[in-house]
Amino acid sequence: MSIVTDQLRRVDSQLDRVHLVPRPNQDTFFEQSHKALSSLRIAELQNIVKSLSTTSSSSPLLPSWRISMLLEEAALSEGVVVEQDEREMMSTYETELEWLLVSKATVQTYGLLLNTLLEQTIPVTDDIWYWDEVLGSYTYSSLYTVQTSPLRFWAWSKDIYSDTRSRFGRLRESPGDAISPREIGTSLTDQWKQFYGLVRESIRERSVADIQRRVLSPIALCRSEARHNQAKLRRLREMGASGLGVLMDEGLSFDINDEGAELAKTDETDSHEWKVVVERSVALMDTVLSNVTTLDTGVSDFEDTVFASVEDDPEISTRDADVPQVARPAKLSRRLQHILKVHIPNHIITSQKLTSQYGRPSKLVRYWLPASILLLSSTTILRIFVNREAEIITWIRDLGTTVRDFWLNWVIEPVKKIIGTIRHDKESEVAIMSKESLKGDRDSLERMVVDFAIDHPRVSTGDSVLSEAQIADIRVKVKEGDLTPVLRAYENDLRKPFIGTVRGDLVRTMLIQIQKTKVDVEVAISGIDALLKSQELVFGFVGLTPGILVCFAAFRYLGGVLGSRRGLQKGQKAGQTIRVLRNIDRILTLATPTQNNLLSYKDHGLLLCEVHVLRNSAKRLFPGNIEREFLEDVADLCNINSGIQAQLKVLDRIRWGYARWLR
Repeated sequence: MSIVTDQLRRVDSQLDRVHLVPRPNQDTFFEQSHKALSSLRIAELQNIVKSLSTTSSSSPLLPSWRISMLLEEAALSEGVVVEQDEREMMSTYETELEWLLVSKATVQTYGLLLNTLLEQTIPVTDDIWYWDEVLGSYTYSSLYTVQTSPLRFWAWSKDIYSDTRSRFGRLRESPGDAISPREIGTSLTDQWKQFYGLVRESIRERSVADIQRRVLSPIALCRSEARHNQAKLRRLREMGASGLGVLMDEGLSFDINDEGAELAKTDETDSHEWKVVVERSVALMDTVLSNVTTLDTGVSDFEDTVFASVEDDPEISTRDADVPQVARPAKLSRRLQHILKVHIPNHIITSQKLTSQYGRPSKLVRYWLPASILLLSSTTILRIFVNREAEIITWIRDLGTTVRDFWLNWVIEPVKKIIGTIRHDKESEVAIMSKESLKGDRDSLERMVVDFAIDHPRVSTGDSVLSEAQIADIRVKVKEGDLTPVLRAYENDLRKPFIGTVRGDLVRTMLIQIQKTKVDVEVAISGIDALLKSQELVFGFVGLTPGILVCFAAFRYLGGVLGSRRGLQKGQKAGQTIRVLRNIDRILTLATPTQNNLLSYKDHGLLLCEVHVLRNSAKRLFPGNIEREFLEDVADLCNINSGIQAQLKVLDRIRWGYARWLR
């Protein structure tokens, strides 16, 4: 919800409570209202009142056409033909319903006007910042001079053309005053020469008239124009903020405590004070709309004019006592319809014209130079594309193939392998060597050693023949890596290597040791293989990591380009919120307080504009409970009755209380 919605609901609830003020003849009034419930007119008015209430729908602020249509349906200016007895019985209740209906419509118009002033005042700040950038840098000033040079040349040409045309017309109408008839040519060539001479004379006169401006450079002239536009925009923002503050502080102020205190008014005169408040609020809205876009006056003059006009307004009850109470709602209804149909549209049109006149130039003016360069070079760019059409198509096709292969080979395949590892798929297992390779080589080594021991029993055990137990013992030792029989024969043959090579078994023992080395290597490899199998899932994720990183970077970049940067947008919202808090602090610090240490109407309006931006920028920035607390603090910040110092303390509380989410 916005500050307009909160204000609208608060005023509407106050109006409902004011309408329930106890009356001296309360019992008689309720009896008449109970009897009047069967009237079609009363039922119609009640339905319109419900439609104008802020609790009628989820959107409390109705559009202007809807408010105007409901006022027209009420037909307050027309009388209702009923029986005389019924007229006496229903007149009081019907009049009160008409007043309540007009008051509800006033509340809706009040909210619509507040929302309009906010929407027309807040964007002016962006244009003021634009002129700050132009004035803050000589480069930007030069760029602005180049951008607006066609407009200045066009205005100068139109001025010269209009002046020359008027001179030529006066020359044709009364040639004797300037040139004799003989000197006036009758042919088209002579007329053109005369027109050309007048053009040169107009240019010469313009140059002499603008000799003081020619002392300044074009950039200095543009900077002067920028300062003038910025001053007008600041005046427009101050006027809009002042009007917003006046309406927020003085409009529909029923002086009721929001905490629900019971009303003690019993006097009939006091019970009608709220009607005078409604009339004064309508006059206030009418006057504010009529004067808020007048930039020739200052803010103080604007406020004095508004209050003076409201005090002298002839349609307020205290000024127009001859008008009966029955006719007053009809007059207010017509005035509200005039505000809705005439004043508000005219205000929007006037504000847009002023913003367009003094605001930043249009996009056509700001970007005509790069657009012209692009247009002039479009044929060259098109020719390049046409000449390299085949290469461009090949690049696009290769790019698509590369992306597809990357996706399949570095993302899909590693994912499949990881899933296979989780499911213990045999085809997905990592293996350096086959499972039967080590067993075969180990059995071969065992047979080699056993055969060698059987062939050389004395070298192995010292006996002539080996028993089965000795052979079994040798087998066990070979499995443990013990090649003692072979090493003994190897040591004996090494004493006489040549004889051992020719007559002995040196070569055989060496080959057996080579087989032993092969088995040892395979045992080491099998250990590494077992280690890899135990960490197979880790290696699968390691293989998937490059593809995931590349995809994450690509998707993050594309998301940033397409605007789906949720985290970045949250950071931007936090940064924007901090800047708005800075603006609020600047408004409260530089504000000129009133005698009661309160904000002026202008400063209050500027504060409301910044608070409106603050609430919009802080949406979905805080969690649910934290957001409700934030809105409570913002409401305290808008409460000018507490004083400027209290508002500064609330601002400090917002800074340290929500610093975690504003980083």
